[in-house]
Amino acid sequence: MTINLSINTDLARDILTGFIKSEIARVGMSRAIVNLSGGLDSALSCALAVKALGAENVIALRLPYRTSSPDSLEHAQLLIDQLGIQSKTIEITGMVEPLFKLDPEISKVRKGNIMARARMIVLYDQSEVFKALPVGTSNKTEILLGYSTLHGDSASAINPIGDLYKTQVRQLSRAMNIPAPIIDKPPSADLWEGQTDEGELGFTYEEVDKLLHLLVDQRYSPQEAVEAGFDEKFVNTVIARIRRNQFKRMLPPIAKISNRTIGYDFLYLRDWGT
Repeated sequence: MTINLSINTDLARDILTGFIKSEIARVGMSRAIVNLSGGLDSALSCALAVKALGAENVIALRLPYRTSSPDSLEHAQLLIDQLGIQSKTIEITGMVEPLFKLDPEISKVRKGNIMARARMIVLYDQSEVFKALPVGTSNKTEILLGYSTLHGDSASAINPIGDLYKTQVRQLSRAMNIPAPIIDKPPSADLWEGQTDEGELGFTYEEVDKLLHLLVDQRYSPQEAVEAGFDEKFVNTVIARIRRNQFKRMLPPIAKISNRTIGYDFLYLRDWGT
C-alpha cells in the first residue's frame, strides 16, 4: 500500500507563518523566543517565526549541558547566522547537577527529564526578559507517541509544527532552506552521549509516520492497519503508546462540581465571542 505524506510546502509555510503572526498578535505581543537545540524541529519553528515576524523579532536560546554534542551548538549557530537573529547561550549544567547528585542511582531518563524541564524554566524566564512568546518545537509524531517531557520540551505558548509529522517537517525544512547538516543528521534530543530518537523508540520516523497517518488521519482500525501491511506487533505497540500518553496531550482534568467548569462549559475565548 502506498502512503503519501507529501505536503504543499508553499501552502504549509503560508498557513504556519500566518498562524504565528496572528496568535502572537492576539496576546498583544510581537516577538517570539525559541529554544534552538541544533535539531530539525526547533530549526523549522525558528525559521517559520522569522518568516512571520522578521529576524529582528525572533530570539534563539542555546541551552547546552556539559555533555551536549558540540555539533548541536554548531548547527544551532549555523541557523542563527543564516537567519540573522539574536541569540543567547546559557549553560544548564549548574542548574541540574545538584539535583542529579541527590541520587547516585539516578537513571538517564530521569536526567533527561530534569534537563528538559530546566530548559523550559530558562525559556520562560528569558521570554519575560525579551517580552517574547515561547514558540513550540514538538512535531505531530512526537506528540502522538508521547515522546517528549511534560512541562519540558513540550512546553510552549503556541506550536506551529504540531500538525506536521516528522517526515513532513523534513520536507518543509528543505523547502525553507534549513542548513543541510541539520536536515541530514539522525534525529536526537541530545540527552546523553550517542542517544538518537529512533534508537530509543525502536522504529524509524518514516515507518511510524505512515502508520500514524492511517490510524489518526484516515481512522483505520488496528486490524485494517495490519491488513494494509503493517506488522501486528508494531501496530499494537504504537497504539499502546498513543493511549498511554493521552495525558500529555491535554490540560489536567478538572473535577466538575458546578454548571460552569473551566475547560468543559466555560471555553474562553469562545464564550465571549472573541
